[in-house]
Amino acid sequence: MKKLGKKLLLFCISLALCCTLSTAVQAAGTIVVGASPTPHAEILTEAAKLLKAQGYKLKIVDYSDYVQPNVALDSKDLDANYFQHKPYLDDFNAQKGTKLESLGPVHYEPFGIYAGRTKSLKDLKEGALVAVPNDATNEGRALLLLEAEGFITLKKEAGLTATRRDIVENPKKLRIEEIEAAQLVRALPDVDIAIINGNYAILGGLKVADALAVEKADSVAASTYANIVAVRQGDAKRADLQALYKALTSPELAAFMQKKYSGAVLPSVK
Repeated sequence: MKKLGKKLLLFCISLALCCTLSTAVQAAGTIVVGASPTPHAEILTEAAKLLKAQGYKLKIVDYSDYVQPNVALDSKDLDANYFQHKPYLDDFNAQKGTKLESLGPVHYEPFGIYAGRTKSLKDLKEGALVAVPNDATNEGRALLLLEAEGFITLKKEAGLTATRRDIVENPKKLRIEEIEAAQLVRALPDVDIAIINGNYAILGGLKVADALAVEKADSVAASTYANIVAVRQGDAKRADLQALYKALTSPELAAFMQKKYSGAVLPSVK
């Protein structure tokens, strides 16, 4: 009876060990990623198809705010998140004491110059009224786009924090009007052109494809404010997370973004 009892005990231990190993293997094949519903979760859903072929299951957790995805990542409820740009992540780390890092850029949502009373940039006249966002970061992006189109020159050190006070050359004497970003679409009938954030343009019924000009993929703003995949420090070389990032930056996903979002979401240049 003792031998039988020992055999039964060993069998139960072996069975429990097998179940534990099976669960561990299954868990190792699942990547849990937090994301904003649009476009991030939609892009991840497409990436899941590529990951499935490699033996990975992608579990997407939707978040409607910009705080909880980082909190959940830091507390190890997530393996990664995808909703933010690096300046936001850096500020979050500084404010909260978290140790999260970027795995790399995936996409950006370009600023565009949209027609108001003037329907073409070549017809922009001297003294034309140009509306830009009135918050520091977005105004800088808008002015850099205006500079890229050859209308103004900014102080070299101004960069992404530029304001209209940093304009050193303005041949057409354009009048720069600072307006709350959310009101720029409504302001179009009263200005010659407006430089509008991609998300507000879409919400206002504008198509990025109809913009008179948009940020280039290799511009400072596009690279700085690209949406990234964030992970915990020390996890960047994990095979599953490398597979996730490779899928998100694949030619297949680039084609998906370009087709689905018609220029409102563009793959980043790495």
